[in-house]
Amino acid sequence: MITRRQALLSSLFGTGLVGLRALATGLPASFLLDPRRALADMPASGCPDASKAQFIIFNTSGQGDPINANVPGTYEDADVVHSADPTMSPTKLTIGGKTLTAAAPWATLPQAVLDRTCFWHLMTNTPVHPKEPDVLKLMGSTYAGEMLPSLLAKQLAQCLGTIQAQPLCLGATTPAESLSFGGSALPIIPALALKSTLTSVAGPLTDLQPLRDETLNSLYDLYKNDATPAQKAYIDALVTSQREVRNLDQKLLDSLSSITDNSPASQMLAAVTLIQMKVTPVLSVHIPFGGDNHRDVGLADESAQTVAGVQTIATLMQLLDGAGLSDRVLFASLNVFGRTIGPGNADGRQHNENHQVSITIGKSIRGGVIGGISPVAKDYGATAIDSKTGLSSSNGDIPAGDTLASYGQTLLAAVGVDPSVVDTQVISGKVIVGALS
Repeated sequence: MITRRQALLSSLFGTGLVGLRALATGLPASFLLDPRRALADMPASGCPDASKAQFIIFNTSGQGDPINANVPGTYEDADVVHSADPTMSPTKLTIGGKTLTAAAPWATLPQAVLDRTCFWHLMTNTPVHPKEPDVLKLMGSTYAGEMLPSLLAKQLAQCLGTIQAQPLCLGATTPAESLSFGGSALPIIPALALKSTLTSVAGPLTDLQPLRDETLNSLYDLYKNDATPAQKAYIDALVTSQREVRNLDQKLLDSLSSITDNSPASQMLAAVTLIQMKVTPVLSVHIPFGGDNHRDVGLADESAQTVAGVQTIATLMQLLDGAGLSDRVLFASLNVFGRTIGPGNADGRQHNENHQVSITIGKSIRGGVIGGISPVAKDYGATAIDSKTGLSSSNGDIPAGDTLASYGQTLLAAVGVDPSVVDTQVISGKVIVGALS
């Protein structure tokens, strides 16, 4: 019988745990699976713009959090209802040289992070919680019904040399938040399960050094007799030294050992650790930002969770900076829908199919605000967007109904996916050129 531990290891490191050998040696898993073919194909091709390729930490929620109620782009209209809690007071901040207004927690992010932060005003066109998988499929706009995290992972896996192409789900709180890849459901791997599996006395990270030596010894004849000088130089540049492996396994063990729960902070630590291990290009997490707050008196939950949520993002950015990954990771979010923000929403908010705000933080997307809001059906909805500037415009060439698909197209473009591939993978919307740095 396959134990749960074996199943989890297989999910992380593939059949035969080839991913562990890749981690121990520094050689791509594709090379270890078929060394002779890999030699013929070196160096790896199929990466249109490797300089833009980034890992992605994808925050998603089927709760429909009220992120859209407290971000830049919603403070210009006096009728929009914001939390009156002192911790959420309207505060000036600067992004991309422009002075904007948002709830106070956003202004606590370091300026270097704010300079890379973009707030996207989008329309998901659904008020239904279980439609989260459909929103991740960009409401029918993706090829073969693939989810956006999986589309991104498929395109990035080769460029990043990850162990697997499938994304990993670390933080799903409901079945609707789980991911699929190629039509198959993916497992949810909580942070504590990851810790217990990888840090046990007999865990895989305790055997990296002997695994490295064993794997390289098995490749020695091929390396010595069949590889050209150029191929040998390529392999030598990838191979991890014994000292590097020793430092790596200790760092990974230390990081994982500090996980104490499945909280958002622990999810961030697990995500960064898995990126360091090059397991997958995309990891999904769940950071609460107020949840389904129909009866949220005084918007108390919204306020507390927004403060905590922004702090979690700040913690993530600190972890990335400490790991030297600030330029290698893009943070992106997408919720099933946003909340109503018009008059009458001071003690709770309803579902808003017309307005949801996504957040991105990374080197490849220009900091600022994409799109905006206007009155819709006694509340507010996302406006049309000018694809050249990213600005809200009543005459924008991206209508509100296409803003979700355009978000997906722009994320693909931001991480270096070829334009012809972007057009075939997301069949509606446009790349928002004004959002790209």
